[in-house]
Amino acid sequence: MASEPEKPLDTKTRDALTEGLIDLLKPSVEEIDDRVRAVRESQVELRQHIDSLADDLKRIAEQQVVPVDLEPYVKKLNSSRRRVMLVNNILQNVQERLNKLNNHVLKETAKRKATLDPT
Repeated sequence: MASEPEKPLDTKTRDALTEGLIDLLKPSVEEIDDRVRAVRESQVELRQHIDSLADDLKRIAEQQVVPVDLEPYVKKLNSSRRRVMLVNNILQNVQERLNKLNNHVLKETAKRKATLDPT
């Protein structure tokens, strides 16, 4: 049984499929972008709190003789801060990619609409 060659989609069908895919993907891309932005903001806030806590621990250790050595905790906080910064950089890259994808979707939508409605 020989398979028939595939017929190319006509322009109207192709444009309708493209528009449908764009309409399907756009809300998801925007939602992910919003969530990435929110996570990045919370990461910045977390980093600020870690910095503040590390500074407080250093001041306490310098001002008082504490029966507990705080230096290991300061080191752990600094390590956590580095990890937070790494995650923040990754999230920034993801957000930039999402923004590019969203811009591409918007351009493609505008191009398709211009093709469909040449008024």
